[in-house]
Amino acid sequence: MSQFTASAQRKIHDVLARHVESGRIPGVVALFSKDDETHVETLGTMQHDGGAPMRRDAIFRMASASKPLSISAAMVLLDECRLRLDDPVDRWLPELADRQVLKAFDGPLDETVPARRPVTVRDVLTSSFGLGMDMTSIGTPIMNEVFAQGLTPNLPTPMPDQDEWLRRLGALPLMHQPGDHWQYHIASDLAGVLVSRVTGKTFDEVLRERVFGPLGMKDTGFHVPDEKVDRMPVLYAPDPASGEFQVWDESKGGRWNNPPAFQGGGGGLVSTADDYHAYFKMLLNGGKHRGERILSGQAVQLMTTNRLAPAQNAARTQLATHNVHISFGQGQHGGWGFGMAVRTYRGDYAPVGQFGWDGGAGTSTYADPVNNVVGILLTQVGTSVPNSVHLMHDFWTTLYQAIDE
Repeated sequence: MSQFTASAQRKIHDVLARHVESGRIPGVVALFSKDDETHVETLGTMQHDGGAPMRRDAIFRMASASKPLSISAAMVLLDECRLRLDDPVDRWLPELADRQVLKAFDGPLDETVPARRPVTVRDVLTSSFGLGMDMTSIGTPIMNEVFAQGLTPNLPTPMPDQDEWLRRLGALPLMHQPGDHWQYHIASDLAGVLVSRVTGKTFDEVLRERVFGPLGMKDTGFHVPDEKVDRMPVLYAPDPASGEFQVWDESKGGRWNNPPAFQGGGGGLVSTADDYHAYFKMLLNGGKHRGERILSGQAVQLMTTNRLAPAQNAARTQLATHNVHISFGQGQHGGWGFGMAVRTYRGDYAPVGQFGWDGGAGTSTYADPVNNVVGILLTQVGTSVPNSVHLMHDFWTTLYQAIDE
């Protein structure tokens, strides 16, 4: 018997179509699966002013939805005992030895105290090593310096290669003592540098050999070569005031058409709905794919369950209560594992235990071990406006009703 009735599938189709027909979402690929049954909806076009129809194998810039996937390379190294959770990272990342920590997170950069202890592998994997994008601290001297040093993507100049990036990171004090506070994004990029340093290979090589290759993720990587570039939609960041479509990244000749200097685990991957489905199905399957083990079941448990104590999680709680309007309602997850959000309370239609993450380029990728469901929603509208996030909410709301029918 089908897991999704015809009327349930039609409801999902109709809610997607409503967003595309509004003119605010040029195109969308939505994949949803339960147990062994998978459905894909493709609607709209590759560009906002028409062009080729959207296709199932369209390659999207995953943005921060890169995080739950890129962290898998570090889990491979944990499984092989090439990393230990509470090892100091100094051995591979000497640039981060002997940290200084700001006396006040919003204070002058030269008012610091020594770190209480070294930064550990666990601090990096839980995004609590002491520095990160803090949406509640924009405008502080340290955040200004993070932007000035080009340590995050999305700036006019691309990030430098990993050694130069780490040198610049190492020149800054930490905002918080290692292990004290979850902070967004920078740790995900740092995890990729750590993997590269431990293995002596590029981050991309490790991911390809150990994760993408075994899972058959043939369209996932850090750039889209010329022979596939017609499968990558134009990326838009509409004007927040007028809603007018503005191109953020062209397909041909754009940022993702060439290999980047920095292979960013935080937001650098491109992929397809089917590739991401293979990855999240593997996680739901306890680390196995078609009989082949990619990760240990224990590694999957670690990644996909909450790793944060309430004090560490304060920034996320603040975002979900005081600043949730800024993120268009994203943030009702509660917890964070390694590289991904984990739902620890019922903040919307999804159950406790659902894990995954979204991307600011219009991507949403989650798996749910309670219902054995995966959902992947991909579009090309960045979150400078709420349109793609509203589509995500409506997709998940409708998908969870479809499971019931």
